Amino acid sequence: MSLRLARVNELIKREIGNFLRRRYRSETVCWTITGVDVSADLRNGTVGYSVIGDELKAREAQLFFRKHTGEIRKEVSKHVILKYSPKLTFTQDFGIERGNRVMEILDDLEADDSNPSPEEV
Repeated sequence: MSLRLARVNELIKREIGNFLRRRYRSETVCWTITGVDVSADLRNGTVGYSVIGDELKAREAQLFFRKHTGEIRKEVSKHVILKYSPKLTFTQDFGIERGNRVMEILDDLEADDSNPSPEEV
């Protein structure tokens, strides 16, 4: 990925986050924009978001982004001046959940190692 594309990704990510914080603060308090990946021709972009909460919150986030994609794209295009305004697609990012699960497994393994069985004593 080129340096310019990385900067565009970060700028779009920041603008989406600012817009959601300004306009939809109460609805989006449990969501975080984790990353943006814009294609090299700047016509398409994938926005990853993370949800804190249960499956119901994740479903609400999915419906919200599906409903407001056009509005978000329009607002981003006002602040990020590019030759093309990328068509945004929102997908849930499970990276944080996977990381938390790995940490839980490691903690369980560590707890098992620190409590030796009676046969080992």
